[in-house]
Amino acid sequence: MDVVISPSSDKPIYAQIVEQLSAQILSGELPGGTALPPIRSVARQLEVSVITVKKAWEELERGGFIYAIVGKGSFVADHSIGVLENKREAQVIERLAKDLSFYRQLGLTVDELVELVRKVYS
Repeated sequence: MDVVISPSSDKPIYAQIVEQLSAQILSGELPGGTALPPIRSVARQLEVSVITVKKAWEELERGGFIYAIVGKGSFVADHSIGVLENKREAQVIERLAKDLSFYRQLGLTVDELVELVRKVYS
């Protein structure tokens, strides 16, 4: 588990944690069954409030990315490859939908946008 917090980000810290961990789960970097560190340890490591990490864990649990066992901790949920691909696609579509309205306002065509994505991606 690797999380980097950016204090200057517009996103709340808990959302940064959720975004990074869900990406690591969707990419397979954190496979199903992986034990997550205790909330207090993560809070200490990231130098954030326990409440912030708890909120991130709750959000990840609501999204079906992790599950908790009382007295044992939190674990990455097991997903089939198809489920992971569907979740990944849903997240990409959600984010793209938000950004596309801005690009449309700029008057970019799909071809121009694809070319810009290619430049940035490589």
